[in-house]
Amino acid sequence: MLSSMALRSAFKSTSVVLRECGVLSRLKGTCASLRLRHGAFTSVTTGPSHSNNETALTGIGSFTIQSVRNYARVVRKKKPVMKSQLSDLPPTMLKMEYAAVPLAQTADDLVKRLLTLELASHSEKLKLKTEQLIAKVQRDEADRSSTEVKVAILTSKIRNYQEHLHKHTKDKANKRWMLMAIDRRKKLLKHLRVTRYDAFEHVCQQLGITYTFPPEYYRHATRRWLAKKALCIKVFKEVQKQKLEQRKKIKQTPPPTLAEPARTAATGTQ
Repeated sequence: MLSSMALRSAFKSTSVVLRECGVLSRLKGTCASLRLRHGAFTSVTTGPSHSNNETALTGIGSFTIQSVRNYARVVRKKKPVMKSQLSDLPPTMLKMEYAAVPLAQTADDLVKRLLTLELASHSEKLKLKTEQLIAKVQRDEADRSSTEVKVAILTSKIRNYQEHLHKHTKDKANKRWMLMAIDRRKKLLKHLRVTRYDAFEHVCQQLGITYTFPPEYYRHATRRWLAKKALCIKVFKEVQKQKLEQRKKIKQTPPPTLAEPARTAATGTQ
């Protein structure tokens, strides 16, 4: 009896010791893995392992860490850098509202930085660029509503939309506004080309616009329309064949002689 009780107490003490050893070994394994640098993880085992492909806990007192697989990332193609229309504006140029002020030329350096394009916003630079384009094509200094001036304003807007969409390709609203501005400019250029061709050439040359002629006829090609067109072509070819056969038959038949109409006239008199 006493011997069985002693054996039971010995088994309990040994099981507690084994459990404590297993917990300590797990803690040691995790600490060892944390010390390693990123990209240099290796399988750390603290205890007997039963197989080489062991990637998880295999029993009491054993712990493994799977190594990190550094897969190659897909190389993204860099977008070509689009040249901005505002790049030719020097930062030392005065803003549009201070260009005619004589005191702005003799101001302090710190004040000059505030009055020039060095600290100007994008909208201020765009206004100045638009005024430069208008000055190239306007008829006189007071001209603000002619067709040439409208084309210059729309050209500045279109190029600004293009620069924005080059960076933000999923901006649908700006894309819609850009297409509307392109259609409006196309109509104005078409009208200017019909009415004043010399002004049309001057505007295209000064603003760097390449005018492409619209197609004479355009129709959205659907399956029904393509099938109908193929049927019409087939019927047209068959009709042409029938007409050709009729012409051949007419050529093969001999022409009537002069005796035959005389006989018919004689029979008619009788």
